[in-house]
Amino acid sequence: MKIRLSKYDENWVQMFNAEALILRGIFGDEIIKFEHFGSTAVPGMKAKPVIDMMCLVKDIKKIDSFNEQMLSLGYNVVGEWGIEGRRLFRKGGEKRTHHIHVYQQDNIHIQRHLVLRDYLRAHPDEAARYTYLKEELAQRYDDTAFYSKAKKPFVEELEQLALNWNNNLQV
Repeated sequence: MKIRLSKYDENWVQMFNAEALILRGIFGDEIIKFEHFGSTAVPGMKAKPVIDMMCLVKDIKKIDSFNEQMLSLGYNVVGEWGIEGRRLFRKGGEKRTHHIHVYQQDNIHIQRHLVLRDYLRAHPDEAARYTYLKEELAQRYDDTAFYSKAKKPFVEELEQLALNWNNNLQV
């Protein structure tokens, strides 16, 4: 899939809110809350125009029972996709619009996603550095798999900076 980077779009917040409303109708009482994360959640940052949504739920095992309903909304049901305890749903095929990452409320991966988002919001210089890397990699790679693999070391470094920053805030 070709890398599509877009300038920050304020409509991404509305797209998140609209989809959260639809998903609340599907998952009902299993939902604890939704979080908008990833680059589309960082004002001013370029991003692939795909809304990353985190859906925190009471019991991850119950989420599989909603697969048919998610398929009917145009989502691909992907399963854990490399992260234990997650359920991933992708909407839009080649023109993806949303990724829904469903985690049980106590999953260890939740914090790193949200702390990275908050860190980039609080550090526009780091968001700019990340944007520059993404632009460079988008020119170099046509395939999202290679693009994602190439930016992984940088993202892991950013996550560590974000976790350290968050730990210093907690002291």
